[in-house]
Amino acid sequence: MKKVFRILLIVILVGSGIFVFVYLAGKNKKAPVIYETQSPFVTNIIKKTVATGSIVPRKEIEIKSQVPGIIEEIYVEAGQMVKQGDLVAKVRVIPEMRELNSAETRLKQAKTNFEDAKKVYGRQKKLFDDGIIPELEFQQYIVAFDNAKTELEAADNNLQIIKDGVTKSKGTTNTLIRSTIAGMILDVPVEIGNTVIHTNSFNPGTTIASVANMNNLIFEGKLDESEVGKIKLGMQLLITVGAIENVTFNATLEHISPKGFEENGTILFPIKADVELIDTLFIRAGYSANASIVLGKRDSVLAINESLLQFDGDNEDSVFVEVEKGPQQFEKQYIEVGLSDGINIEVISGLSNENKIKVPQGG
Repeated sequence: MKKVFRILLIVILVGSGIFVFVYLAGKNKKAPVIYETQSPFVTNIIKKTVATGSIVPRKEIEIKSQVPGIIEEIYVEAGQMVKQGDLVAKVRVIPEMRELNSAETRLKQAKTNFEDAKKVYGRQKKLFDDGIIPELEFQQYIVAFDNAKTELEAADNNLQIIKDGVTKSKGTTNTLIRSTIAGMILDVPVEIGNTVIHTNSFNPGTTIASVANMNNLIFEGKLDESEVGKIKLGMQLLITVGAIENVTFNATLEHISPKGFEENGTILFPIKADVELIDTLFIRAGYSANASIVLGKRDSVLAINESLLQFDGDNEDSVFVEVEKGPQQFEKQYIEVGLSDGINIEVISGLSNENKIKVPQGG
């Protein structure tokens, strides 16, 4: 009985050892790695760069006053269409004391000179009528009298313009501010009662209204120096406006600034493009926009995901992928690639649609 018990114990111990060994061996054995694969596909490759900017009128005019004063009437509002010559505002003149004093002094001198020339003319005319002086000598007194009369009229008109903004002789006035072009009123930054400064050599003057042709818009943007060398005039742009969803506007690049400027440590170059408008859509001046500039395009070419590419460490110019030759058996295949859009890349040679390419781990 003891012998049977011993044999049974030995069998149990040996069996337990075998079980533990098999269990640990199975646990330490790694499961085989199964790699995913992708096949080349036919698609369109478009390489683009993006410029940020806004949509603005090609020509925006600021309407200013020619006389200093106070806004008495405003005849337009933002969004209104005007024609060239339409009334925009009326200014009540408030003359500058220095100009007013100078104009009054000029008028007094002109009156004095006129009265003197008038007396001389009267005396010389009597002598001419009596045949004492010849006509040639009398002619100079006629000219002097006419000049004095003209200066008096000019001095009087100048004083009236400074005081009232209007001349007596012609009834013309520069207190009525008119639009210099046809277009849309974009902004009226003044209100009735505001003081305005006239345009002069030392001051640009107060803007009463801004007018622009909203049927002629351009994209103004800026492009990084690393991209500006890849573009040229005449390139096609695709404009997307943040305020208008699901609509793309075509544009043609017409200006690249020869000089860049620094912004946040980056050199940027201003660009302009002529925008092709859509009749059914109204674009407001100042809309922010992005312009996609097509640097290269390939239609219906064989391509793969760029993440599948690998590079030979011995030769940085050598690009390869791992092609499946058998179930989970891969072989290095060198290929020639072309245009890339940052996601997909054109395959010029080395692959076909039937190939299955290994997806690198982490790729």
